[in-house]
Amino acid sequence: MMAVMLGAGSMAYAQQRKTPYWASISAGQARMRTGPGQQFPVKWVYQRQGLPVKVLKTYPNWRLVADPSGDQGWMQANLLSDGRTGMVMDDVRSLHERPDADSRVLWRAEPGVVGKLSECSPEWCKIDVLGRMGYIRTSEIYGD
Repeated sequence: MMAVMLGAGSMAYAQQRKTPYWASISAGQARMRTGPGQQFPVKWVYQRQGLPVKVLKTYPNWRLVADPSGDQGWMQANLLSDGRTGMVMDDVRSLHERPDADSRVLWRAEPGVVGKLSECSPEWCKIDVLGRMGYIRTSEIYGD
């Protein structure tokens, strides 16, 4: 009998994850559909790799996701990544040297900017936007 490892990147692991959870679009082009299957009409075509989405429900090989605008639909699981990203929301936001509003501002990011997230706490996340890093409040991004 062969043992099956359920690593973080495996499809079996993804099927067992508790929803909701954060993911990002891993493909350069990804279709959101009205239902969990290719026979369902396309609702949106995303052409922004790294865009954060919230996975609300799983179905074999499909995920019900919500995008930053709140729109919901189904995407094939292989178009999503476990890589955490965040999108700056609503206004120009400051990226700080430390997770502290009184720390030095290193950069400013416009709404819609997407970066890789790490070191997240309930209040702050470290964000990397094309090599420019800083801390941003979780309330100022989608994908926290």
